[in-house]
Parts: sequence; structure tokens; C-alpha cells
Amino acid sequence: MGRTKKGRAISGWLIVDKPAGITSTAVVNKVKWALSAQKAGHAGTLDPAATGVLAIALGEATKTVPYITDALKCYRFMVSLGAATTTDDAEGAVIQRSDQRPTDAEIEAALAAFRGDIQQVPPQFSAVKVDGERAYDLAREGEVMDLAARPLRVDSLILLARPDPDHALLEMVCGKGGYVRSIARDLGQALGCLGHVQWLRREWSGPFRACQGVTLDQIDAEAKTDALDARLLPLELGLADLPEFPATPEGAVRLRNGNPGMVIASASWGTEGWASLNGQAIAVGHYRSGELHPSRVFNR
Repeated sequence: MGRTKKGRAISGWLIVDKPAGITSTAVVNKVKWALSAQKAGHAGTLDPAATGVLAIALGEATKTVPYITDALKCYRFMVSLGAATTTDDAEGAVIQRSDQRPTDAEIEAALAAFRGDIQQVPPQFSAVKVDGERAYDLAREGEVMDLAARPLRVDSLILLARPDPDHALLEMVCGKGGYVRSIARDLGQALGCLGHVQWLRREWSGPFRACQGVTLDQIDAEAKTDALDARLLPLELGLADLPEFPATPEGAVRLRNGNPGMVIASASWGTEGWASLNGQAIAVGHYRSGELHPSRVFNR
């Protein structure tokens, strides 16, 4: 006999305004407990020191996590100029210093090289796997790794403010897999002054905004109550970047069983989208000749 799942089979998104000093996994566990949910996961890790949008998927919404992970994200961060650290942020030990400080114009000019399609080397303290182990575990043991550069799309990177000669406030909009700490490190090297992230905040991720975020104190206060349930956002928001294809009643039945089903759409062959009935998501898949061929089915 199979083991009975504990918790409620609830689906949707809870957007958390993550504070500094806690891991993304710990936030997921708190949300899962507070909602008595069977299943929960997040759409994009934030470092423990980082704050801002952490989108928590519950139940069937976890099937839409890849679409939020792939979506554009906006980060606002302060770069501390004049020092490099082991972790490329303020949590690490200083390993090198410089007395040189760039002008605003020099920073503006240097940022151009970090826009568009770039290659970025992850920080030594990152979740990248090296021979099956996490880079941060090897880095804690003192190992220095030659990490391969990875592609990153940076849609925008701008200088917002210069509070003083030692700091620069930046904002970046980028795609999947971006390391803000690497931007600060590489910018400091390009300017010849060194640099690291002093603080970092994710302002938005795909359709989710920081202003929607619930605090951990609110989660504690509303745990196990209808008030926290009322904060859940629809599963469908995780599919905001995909076209919606309304299904016929007969098509909906077939799709729910994992079979191709008829949808009402005008789309190119192979277009990825989601089928709906009365606005509720049934499945995600690819459009072919009037039918959606499902790759994910939502069981609700």
C-alpha cells in the first residue's frame, strides 16, 4: 500500500518578500508548514544575504516553475568598490584591495560590455556542480576551481546612483542563470578598482513583483488560517509568458487524460502554450494542427 501524502492538496503561488539571513529552502519549508501543503518549491534561488521576490509554487503550480525560472528578472544592487572578496559579496573575506576609484562616466562606459549576450563565470561560492559536488562545498574546503563561463542575456544594466566614491547602485534585468555577484566582480576588474556586492534585492521575477510579497512575520501570524490561503495567486500566473489556447469540452477531457486535445487557436505549428477551460489551466504542450499535445497535465 502506498504511503498517504501529508498535508493539503492546494495549488497556486505565494510571493514572499524574502529577508536577509535565511536560505530560500528554509522559506519554502516555512510556507509549506504554514499552509499545510503537500508540495512546495521555489522559482529561482536567492542567496541567504539577498532580499526580495521569492516565488513559492504550491501543488500543481510546481509544474509551472520552469517558466518562471526562464523568465526575465530585475535586480537592484549596491556594488562596493575597492575590494574583492572570496564570495564576491560582503559575506566573504577581503582578498585584495585597491585605492583606485572610477568616475561615473567610467562606470557608465564599462557597463556597456555587460549588456546583451555575454559570457559569465559563476562565483567560486555558487551552486554550480563540479564533478558531482557543489562549488560552494569545494570552496569552503579551500579549493580554487576553474569554472567554465556560461551564457547570459542581459537586457539592461544601468547606474542608478553614486552615493559616494566607494559605492555604485546598479539595476539589472537579465535572463536565467545570472549571477549578480559575478557582475560586481567583473565590473570591478574591468574598472581596475575591484568590487563586490554589498547588498542585493530582486525587484521582480516574471509576473511577480516585490510589492506583492508577504513577509515572514505575516506568514507566522497567518499560519494555518484562511487569511494566508487568501494570499495565494492563481497557478495560471506561472504561464503568463505562454499563449492561452481555449480547449473544446471534448478536447479538455482528452487533455486531462494526457492525450492530444482540440483547442481553439490560431498559432504556428509547434508553438508552446497552455490549454484552458473556463480560464483554468488544463495542460501545457505544443500546438499542432488544431490540437495541443500535452507535456504537462494539471490534476485539479
